[in-house]
Amino acid sequence: MVAGGFTLWQDVDMIARRRVLAGGLALAAGPALAQAGTRIFAAASLQTALTKIAAGYRGPGAPLRVSFGASSAMARQIAQGAPADLFVSADSEWMDWLAQRRLIAAGTRRNLLSNRLVLIAPRASTVRLKIAPGMSLTTALGGGRLAIADPVSVPAGKYGKAALMKLGVWDSIAARLAPAENVRAALAYVARGEAPLGIVYATDAHAEPRVKVVGLFPSATHPRILYPAALTKATPAGRAVLDYLSGPKAMAVFAAEGFLRP
Repeated sequence: MVAGGFTLWQDVDMIARRRVLAGGLALAAGPALAQAGTRIFAAASLQTALTKIAAGYRGPGAPLRVSFGASSAMARQIAQGAPADLFVSADSEWMDWLAQRRLIAAGTRRNLLSNRLVLIAPRASTVRLKIAPGMSLTTALGGGRLAIADPVSVPAGKYGKAALMKLGVWDSIAARLAPAENVRAALAYVARGEAPLGIVYATDAHAEPRVKVVGLFPSATHPRILYPAALTKATPAGRAVLDYLSGPKAMAVFAAEGFLRP
């Protein structure tokens, strides 16, 4: 990982070269593959669904090369000049941040998806906890820590913090966190048994068989989870890709992975 959560170019570029030679998808390709296709920077929680969608895309702007990471890291990389054609964030704030810097194309922004926030545990865990005001989260953790994406800047972590504050348990848990650079890293902590509990999106839990959902956070406990998408340059090929992501074929894949329409 490069600082800020960006994809490690060297290893993925090698994989991408093999796939291009085979006529397949180039994922998170590095500078050597920057001459063609559409470059998408996307929130880490989209990895499973968007990788499937990109692999099957054959329209204008193909192949789709996707880099995944925290929305905060992806937005900062774009602001620093990283070669992205399309950005999909896991919250509105980081899209607003780019818009304020005039780094997204006018008239291309749209809310693509929504999601739910869940508390997870390793599959073999016997922890039971009802998500409610004043819940005994510290007791449920035992001697462990709560895996959560960085609550300062990463959308999943910010949603998680908001929910815990609304439920009145944030102060009791703030010193017991295992902060991660993105939501998939938080998911991995729990999947590997390194943390007894974690907060991720419902779609992340769906994608990882080594974890189970302990409880669903009520939508009223946190801001609405939205995934805005926008082009950084208003090109015909980019618009075709964005339209495809909003269309029925892509939406069927997103729905199968547990995403909701906004």
